[in-house]
Amino acid sequence: MPVDRPSELMVTQEEPHISECPEEAHALDEFNASPKEELNTSSTKMSEGSGVMAKADTKPKAVHHAKKWSGDVENLYRFQQAGYRDEVEYKQVKQVDMVECWPETGFVKKLQRRDNTFYYYNKQRECEDEEVHNVKVYVY
Repeated sequence: MPVDRPSELMVTQEEPHISECPEEAHALDEFNASPKEELNTSSTKMSEGSGVMAKADTKPKAVHHAKKWSGDVENLYRFQQAGYRDEVEYKQVKQVDMVECWPETGFVKKLQRRDNTFYYYNKQRECEDEEVHNVKVYVY
């Protein structure tokens, strides 16, 4: 029996292909690593585009809910819809350096869930105003 899905969201199975997206440099200041973390690079991966550190044991220090929509909240919404806290956790789990995004908007284009199913997102905003308060913003 077919499952109803929103028209904006397509779910498929395919091999991962991550391309570089220079417009990905939109991460919140909370997600940037402190100078102390940058010194220990033995177990650290750094995204060339966003500067987000994906350390093997990185855990958030605090969490709060978004109050209003922004590009960063949009991307967090997309990561959380796919089952991840944020870009940091996605990069840790999937062992990737870059997240594929739309060059026009900088929004995340495609994410791979933990069950290896892909979520594809539109170029336009998908996080409606009534959903913004459900987005969690993690502070590292």
